[in-house]
Amino acid sequence: MPTRKSAVGVTRRGGSRPARVLSQRTLNRALLERQLLLRRSKLSAREAIEHLVGMQAQAPFAPYYGLWTRLQGFRQEELSTLLIDKQVVRIIVMRGTLHLVTGRDALMLRPLVQPMLERALKTGSDHGRKLVGMDLEALVAAGRSLVEARPLTYTELGASLAERWPDRDATALAQALRLLAPLVQVPPRGIWGSSGQARCTTAESWLGQPLDSKASVDALVLRYLAAFGPASVMDVQAWSGLTRLGEVVERLRPGLRTFRDEEGRELFDLPDAPRPDPETPAPVRFLPEFDNLTLSHADRTRVISEEDRKRIATKNGMVPGALLVDGFFQGTWKLQQARGTATLAIEPFRRLSTQERADVMAEGERLLTFAAAEGARRDIQLIRPG
Repeated sequence: MPTRKSAVGVTRRGGSRPARVLSQRTLNRALLERQLLLRRSKLSAREAIEHLVGMQAQAPFAPYYGLWTRLQGFRQEELSTLLIDKQVVRIIVMRGTLHLVTGRDALMLRPLVQPMLERALKTGSDHGRKLVGMDLEALVAAGRSLVEARPLTYTELGASLAERWPDRDATALAQALRLLAPLVQVPPRGIWGSSGQARCTTAESWLGQPLDSKASVDALVLRYLAAFGPASVMDVQAWSGLTRLGEVVERLRPGLRTFRDEEGRELFDLPDAPRPDPETPAPVRFLPEFDNLTLSHADRTRVISEEDRKRIATKNGMVPGALLVDGFFQGTWKLQQARGTATLAIEPFRRLSTQERADVMAEGERLLTFAAAEGARRDIQLIRPG
């Protein structure tokens, strides 16, 4: 039986035409291009957030830094206005983590990941174990009624739910609702220069629209490839938290290009997606904590070596701000502001060349200009590698 070929001429399984091998550096440059990190983009903040399929946002102000490092002329008030105007929201989606996404994407993404979130509650959560035997549908109905009456903190929500279920743990009740219902965090949470506890209501109530009942996992995979490809099935699953996506990719295969990485793994990509020359220069970039560039592949060596990944690994899953040098995670950074002084501490993993050091310091100055309060004294500490 002859081997069936895809629409782009790459053999479906085996055949006489082997897939092109993409080097680690080629994959790095493709990822940087799609993540808007080879040059600052002219996209608006809303357009960039949608292109990136959201930005991880456990740290309230991380998306501001993520957009600054990717966009020309980005100003903090642009994102703050989007949040206040309900054009973007903070909601749990991919990997069960808090993301900043457009309102349209919130309504599309949450139904797709909901089964994964429910499974996480029932099989991998201490909170879920405290609620065994409980009527979860009744919990969701009660919780929705409470937060749609007025946005609540999780502490307030848990206390109110515990009045109805006094034999259940209040924290477990609130955290379960966080996974079972599409809760969004409302301003002033996430507004630059503001502070305050996270208060939540439902996405439907906040956005005035229902969840997307026709959300397509096929479309989600294609959008992932546009922002993170070329990638393997395992990569898409690592980014999304979804499983059994091999079936989806097989369905999409006729319209995709296929490659191999240097380890022989099959990679998929959109036919016309950019794959720059591996020698394309990559400028120094400062990425915020939890940036999806470093979290969205099963094999992360296209952006960070295994040695350096272990260096930053922590038991609680914290991911520090990343210093990119020549396109790779080459160090960490942290910004501290106190008593009228903004201090940027940069800790490279290894010794920088003279030119690299100059580029890091110049980009660090630009970061301080963006982040520091007007009139604050600014200081950069470049820590010598141990």
